[in-house]
Amino acid sequence: MTDIFKATDVCKAYAGHVALDKVSITVPRGSVFGLLGPNGAGKTSLIRIINQITGPDSGELYFNGEPLGPEHLDRIGYLPEERGLYKKMKVGEQALYLAQLKGLSKREALSRLKFWFERFGIQEWWNKKVEELSKGMAQKVQFIVTVLHKPELLILDEPFSGFDPINAQLINNEILELKAQGTTIVFSTHNMGSVEELCDHIALINRSKVVLDGAVNDVRRRYRSEVYRIQFKGNMVAFTNALWTGAELLQHGPNANGFEATVRLLNGHNPNHILASVLPAVEVHGFTEVIPSMNEIFIKAVTESGAEVPVDIVGASHTE
Repeated sequence: MTDIFKATDVCKAYAGHVALDKVSITVPRGSVFGLLGPNGAGKTSLIRIINQITGPDSGELYFNGEPLGPEHLDRIGYLPEERGLYKKMKVGEQALYLAQLKGLSKREALSRLKFWFERFGIQEWWNKKVEELSKGMAQKVQFIVTVLHKPELLILDEPFSGFDPINAQLINNEILELKAQGTTIVFSTHNMGSVEELCDHIALINRSKVVLDGAVNDVRRRYRSEVYRIQFKGNMVAFTNALWTGAELLQHGPNANGFEATVRLLNGHNPNHILASVLPAVEVHGFTEVIPSMNEIFIKAVTESGAEVPVDIVGASHTE
């Protein structure tokens, strides 16, 4: 897979505050790339540099293998977290204006806007003023305007901000559909739960530095903790004795069909060893690896880097 965007050793400081400290990321074409981290980590600073709103103090940036320049802006779409619409203008009038700024003819812009307004069920908003819209409604309009010119690279900064669960799922589905059509998406968030379903690749940023990056599946394998959940019928004491020195019992308790226990493998034992140990003692009904959530991985990566774990990371539960 070729890379659509690459940043190498990018640095940026504002009045003595270091926003980015030798940040390097590579965004594969056709992927959803999660740019993750707490508020103030440096994510928005990097996004603004990609969009050429500001420039780096040092470092190199490439788009499709070429040094990033003004000629690439029409091939990038950017949805900022903050509302960027003119409050006194009518929704349709403004959407048409912004579409034409992206190089679409009036006829083509009207055709595409009609499609998207119908897709989102917001035709009746066309003649309303932006100031009449809620934050979530305004974000819907901005999302439409951002994707209207069919950018190769779509950058979404906290795209679910202001949405209720139903509309958040709508945007979630649209992101996956755009990916299926070949759009590359950089998705910035401090909500680790959003990453589980959407992202193929990630970069975790904390205090201006990349502390972890790679394909999501590779990252999760890297942080496997050899923890398994076992459901069984039988005697809990017999089960515990059967584990012996092969596994550490972390949690246990009754469930609807008997017992459930969470164990960590020890001393080089693998799942087959544990099953062979417990099968003579109990009736096993389920054996599942407990995969660490992205929130747990982030906390561990930050801790390993020697930094303090931020308090504003929104986590996710275990995903199996």
